[in-house]
Amino acid sequence: MDFNVKRFAADAGTFLSRAVQFTEEKFGQAEKTELDAHLENLLVRAENTKQWTERIMKQTEVLLQPNPNVRLEEFVYEKLEKKAPTRMNNHELLGQSMIESGNEFGPGTAYGNALIKCGETEKQIGGAEREFIQSAAINFLTPFRNFLEGDFKTILKERKLLQVKRLDLDAAKTRLKKARMADARAAAEQELRMTQSEFDRQAEITRLLLEGVSSTHAHHLRCLNDFVEAQTTYYAQCYQYMVDLQKQLGSFPSSFTNNNQSSVSGGASISVPTIPVSASLPSVSAGHGSATASGGFNELRSSNGSRKARVLYDYDAASSSELSLLADEVITVSSVAGMDSDWLMGERGNQKGKVPITYLELLN
Repeated sequence: MDFNVKRFAADAGTFLSRAVQFTEEKFGQAEKTELDAHLENLLVRAENTKQWTERIMKQTEVLLQPNPNVRLEEFVYEKLEKKAPTRMNNHELLGQSMIESGNEFGPGTAYGNALIKCGETEKQIGGAEREFIQSAAINFLTPFRNFLEGDFKTILKERKLLQVKRLDLDAAKTRLKKARMADARAAAEQELRMTQSEFDRQAEITRLLLEGVSSTHAHHLRCLNDFVEAQTTYYAQCYQYMVDLQKQLGSFPSSFTNNNQSSVSGGASISVPTIPVSASLPSVSAGHGSATASGGFNELRSSNGSRKARVLYDYDAASSSELSLLADEVITVSSVAGMDSDWLMGERGNQKGKVPITYLELLN
């Protein structure tokens, strides 16, 4: 009984000593042992790793399951260690609806047959999505979660213990400074040596754990490669399914009969438009020959006069020296000596600024 009382009193005294040391440090009334720069950098890196891992995990979960209610349900089942009920995903639901409607309209009709084929493809895409989600959860999310719930919790525990050992060390230093009697100084010096040894040992343990974050980064890199590979496989499957579907729909006759109409012209063929790179760039050749347009601008530059011009496309000024434009408005343009040949000076009321000639059509 006496032993327990003494132990409780010793623990209470140690806790009080730490509290006093911590409070005095906060008010600048006591010195604080600083960790070495390397250990501080390791602590910062570990904290950054934790924060970004949480953020990546959260966004990945949103990507894999956009519905927050379903995510919450899956979380509850996971905590209860029960398997969540299997439900059809959006692609599978769409596919099921298409197949049922196709059967209703009649598999023998072109429209009904097309709906069934589209539905089957949507269900294939749904299956591919399910496989992708499962792969991402196992090979990407699980290792990230294991780090947060395992390794990082251990780091936190040891870091808190290091803080405790540091408070003990600084409290011992303070007592040594205040000691006046020889016996008190001897006891304080012995306590300082002991707390310094415990602090150094704990700092080494914490450092080794923190250096292990490098291995965590390497592991997460492999997981990231697995995630990208799973995405690549998923999108490749979806693309192939749609290409095959497009070929099937393209084989339908251009004229067919269904329950509601006797003859409909126009094929069910679907083509994927190809947009050339040049189509994304504004061009004055629309409606006018490029040579004619170029000649008009050259004439304007040589005359040093002004002309009316119609704006072909919206343009947002990139600097205060430029003039923003709205499609189809008419402005006055003129040439300024020394200005780049791709630009003219534009005027709209009392507003004035450079405008790109590729966004303009000169008016007669």
